[in-house]
Amino acid sequence: LYFQKIISSLPMGNDINFLRNVSIFEELPERDLEKIAKLGTRKKFSKGNIILMEDEIGSALFIIINGKVKVSRLDETGREAVLSILGPGEVFGEMSLLDGMKRSATCSALTDTEVLIIYRDDFLNLLHKYPQISISLLKELAQRLRKANMQIKSLSLKDAEGRVGCVLILLADELGKMYKGQVIVEEIPTQQDLANMAGTSRETVSRVMTKFEKQGLIKVEGRKLIILEYEKMKQMFK
Repeated sequence: LYFQKIISSLPMGNDINFLRNVSIFEELPERDLEKIAKLGTRKKFSKGNIILMEDEIGSALFIIINGKVKVSRLDETGREAVLSILGPGEVFGEMSLLDGMKRSATCSALTDTEVLIIYRDDFLNLLHKYPQISISLLKELAQRLRKANMQIKSLSLKDAEGRVGCVLILLADELGKMYKGQVIVEEIPTQQDLANMAGTSRETVSRVMTKFEKQGLIKVEGRKLIILEYEKMKQMFK
């Protein structure tokens, strides 16, 4: 892993539109969003660059303005396990920000990505000033815990085909857009990243996705994934 981190750093300006889609801020009026925007610093990361490293001391909260972020850990053999793929409006880095402990995972830019960074003291002051942010953050953490528990259960009880199907549904729910019963994910992770999410090999992912295409469940166009039978797949693999 290498650390060619920031390719640009820009002041926030008056662009606060993306903050309206951040769950922990959704109950705040526009004037308060403007104040929060002024606290943060926008930074851009090139595809593949590391944003934060597992085991480093956490000093900031990150909010994705655009792009996608991969959250991963290395096991004792050095193999990468992909825990989640995050998109615009989602936050990361909040755990070590709150408890003061080391980062629990590595976050890297899956695509060219822009984030808003709010440093620890400023964010803790926000929690004191706006108690509703604390409540929203607790809800967000609870939802993530529930999703993690469901993912662990699904991946531990299913065969390779079931695990790949579970990962595709997870991506659809996190990154997809619904259109006439179909779900479109504009840019899916590489097959190796999918394999790391499903706990299997890249060759198995390729074989399973080919099978899903032949069954008429999905369609792959380059990096675009179209889930043709979303409800059917959800029943099959959730």
